[in-house]
Amino acid sequence: MGKRLLFFILTNILVMTTIVIVWSIITTFTGINGSFENGGPGLGIDYMGLMVFSLLVGFTGSFISLAMSRWMAKKMMNVKVVKPEGQLNAQERSVVEKVHRLSRAAGLTHMPEVGIYQSSEVNAFATGPSKKRSLVAVSSGLLTVMDDDAVEGVIAHEIAHVANGDMVTMTLLQGVVNTFVVFFSRIAAILVSRLVRSEMEMIVRFVAIIIFQILFSILGSLVVMAYSRHREYHADRGGADLAGRDKMAHALRSLKNYVDRAKVNDRTDDSAIQTMKINGKGGVMQLFSSHPDLNERIARLENR
Repeated sequence: MGKRLLFFILTNILVMTTIVIVWSIITTFTGINGSFENGGPGLGIDYMGLMVFSLLVGFTGSFISLAMSRWMAKKMMNVKVVKPEGQLNAQERSVVEKVHRLSRAAGLTHMPEVGIYQSSEVNAFATGPSKKRSLVAVSSGLLTVMDDDAVEGVIAHEIAHVANGDMVTMTLLQGVVNTFVVFFSRIAAILVSRLVRSEMEMIVRFVAIIIFQILFSILGSLVVMAYSRHREYHADRGGADLAGRDKMAHALRSLKNYVDRAKVNDRTDDSAIQTMKINGKGGVMQLFSSHPDLNERIARLENR
């Protein structure tokens, strides 16, 4: 669910910021012209050189984030990888069986790693750099709250993400967004640095680049979030094809019922609710949601 995208975006911002800091240090101590100013007409900026630089940094950051996605998810969520050949309890065996059966039904030739992490949140996510190196993880809270059919529907949804190659597609989109983030943050930083005294110009520009890059990355995430909401409908349909429409719809209704009960019990500030990223929010906040409203997802699935 939202965990997959959250890890990816956070890692992407960290990687991009690190690349820019390293580049700034290299250009400072080697004398390389990393400012992309050529003293020409207009703003005196080498736009072509800056665009090439932005493309390289943007897509490098995106693909490094993709490569690290599975490792980051395991570390940040303390995921316990459940190996089929190990000694498993009934719950672990059931999760592994579902993941492998649905993966075969989806045509995956390499079975995803299966993980369970201890958390009261009702959540699951799929991540990984490729279909061959993917991870499907579920929370202990989900296994406790949901019945067997609902759990299968949720897992089918995550397997659909893997089968659809959503992480790779998201990486390409993030690479394009990164390119524009780097490009416009550099231009904005150059303009800001020209407003201060010359002896402060380099320091101000360095700080401005970091600030603008983080701000523009947040704005760029709106595009990524919009695409994520679009892909959720596809994953719902894929989950319905794998587990059956009744189980997929039952999983969504179970999530909706859980959220509604939490609201009645005034637990909307509970981390178990906030981290689900599945409820969808109205108004402006919907733009920052990685998932559409559950009512809309249920309606689209049932009217398919």
